[in-house]
Amino acid sequence: MKPPSPTRRRLLQIAAALPFFPGTLSPIFAPGPAEAMPGPLSRVRPGDPAWPSDARWQQLGEQVDEALIKVQSPLTACLNAPEGPACASFFKSVKNPYDLGDEVGLTQTLGWVDAWTSMPSVYAVAARSTEDVVAAVNFARQNHLRLVVKGGGHSYQGTSDAPDSLLVWTRKMTGTTLHDAFIGAGCEGQAAATRAVSVGAGALWAHVYDAVTTKAGFYVQGGGCLTVGVAGLVLSGGFGSFSKAYGLAAGSLLEAEVVTADGSVRTANACMNPDLFWGLKGGGGGSLGIVTRLILRLHDLPETFGAVNITIKAASAPAFRKLIGLIINFYHQSLLNPHWGEQIRLHPDNILRIAMVFQGLSRSQAEDIWQPFLTSVAGAPDDFDIEFLPLKIVSTAARSFWAPTFLKRLLGFIKVDDRTGAPKDNVFWPGDQGQAGQILYGYQSAWLPASLLDDNRRQAFGDALFAASRHWGLSLHVNKGLAGAPGEAIAQARDTVMNPAVLDAFALAICAADGPPAYPGIPGHEPDAAHARRSAQAIGRAMDALRKLVPNAGSYVSESDFFAPDWQRAFWGSNYARLLAVKERYDPDGLFFVHHGVGSEGWSADGFTKLA
Repeated sequence: MKPPSPTRRRLLQIAAALPFFPGTLSPIFAPGPAEAMPGPLSRVRPGDPAWPSDARWQQLGEQVDEALIKVQSPLTACLNAPEGPACASFFKSVKNPYDLGDEVGLTQTLGWVDAWTSMPSVYAVAARSTEDVVAAVNFARQNHLRLVVKGGGHSYQGTSDAPDSLLVWTRKMTGTTLHDAFIGAGCEGQAAATRAVSVGAGALWAHVYDAVTTKAGFYVQGGGCLTVGVAGLVLSGGFGSFSKAYGLAAGSLLEAEVVTADGSVRTANACMNPDLFWGLKGGGGGSLGIVTRLILRLHDLPETFGAVNITIKAASAPAFRKLIGLIINFYHQSLLNPHWGEQIRLHPDNILRIAMVFQGLSRSQAEDIWQPFLTSVAGAPDDFDIEFLPLKIVSTAARSFWAPTFLKRLLGFIKVDDRTGAPKDNVFWPGDQGQAGQILYGYQSAWLPASLLDDNRRQAFGDALFAASRHWGLSLHVNKGLAGAPGEAIAQARDTVMNPAVLDAFALAICAADGPPAYPGIPGHEPDAAHARRSAQAIGRAMDALRKLVPNAGSYVSESDFFAPDWQRAFWGSNYARLLAVKERYDPDGLFFVHHGVGSEGWSADGFTKLA
């Protein structure tokens, strides 16, 4: 076996310091020169005889007009001098999600203990055009390379990076154009014109909201986290704060331009390549091709958006069980409708936190809706203590909801990219900053059917929530279930790849744990593996309490367990067989691979070796 190259050797040294990241760098080599291989049974790595020569890489660089980057990890400074100022500066900078996103060698999450760790590709094509993407796809296919795609880089599953790979980085593809009367290609005479927005695959939701809502006065269904990439969210289904009103982001997809594994540029919509179009609507990013442009339906903007933030401390465990009953009864009676979204959080220390948003209501209307619940809580002062600060029911003009105004920054309602010269629309919610550079310890989710709120099931459901909260905190993301949504939103979601369980779910239950920015092998900055494993076990016990009521609950592909054994059923349910057929038609040799992506069961865990 040929000795590893210096780059490979350095990665192996890092891997040696990763006892809790097994199998991320297994040395699997190709049997011979790329041209002589009977098929892509194994992908090549640096140091393999078939790895492209410097001259070949130079040719690719010329083809993409110098958009080819030899990737260098910014962690090199920490590996060389963990106590030095450069390392300290690095770990400070990773709390800025825009700084993370602008670094080709990093991802928004730095790893998941016992699962994966963020490692840079060998080369990246910083694509500025569809032609750049075509060149990268053809080069990867012809040379049997591991190919990875990154836009916003927010994947919890580690699908935005892979060592020893070629990265297609779409961050620079950010063009946004509004259309007053869009009709999909080939759909003339078959579909009515509609307002729409055309968005480059690398755009972030903060910038799209600025263009569509703040400046133009319309609404587009996107993500709640403002630094998430547009393409990745739509391709995974796509929930936002107001999905209970407007449905899935994938449900609003009208058309996509996509580069498939053969290097073809295809238009996918209801009239052209409709099977591929369906597969893109929730089939997961990086699995069927590389989307370069998306066209999304625009909606009328309501007059107001608002938020409700309430924290209640129960005096005892029995009182907390009573409080859980009050909130699920109240949600069933008053909040299971298109006006309400976001989270109800339960904590092991008997604290209930309401962090919800609303649309189409005034502040006084929202206050009237919540008054019966608050009266019930206030009527039991021995059991419950409402923290009136920060008790907040606020509303604002919908058009200014995402605007980076001075007052919102001053009051801490929104944060901005603090780098010198950063664009003014580089904004993010304060709650999202905790995810920047995080190390995940565990993450599980389950869709909860609305039938749990029926009169004959609410008692058992409340008991299950209480039992789960004894092990770990959990959140009910009521915007990530479509029960209570308008019929049009449900119909559009039904025509996506998403697990049909989402149609009847009132919420997605999420139970997760993470730690601060860290990286294995860097003294003073290593993840706490022992704590992580204890947290993951507690999360498992908490979710088991819920799964006793919903034993075959579906799970959201973007927010799910890395170790899920039945991910095909959990993510796509009865739609998986059809999705796999789409994969086999457009990518029969499996050029596109992501962990727990469609067709990934045919490959080794690292995506380098095709299984028999």
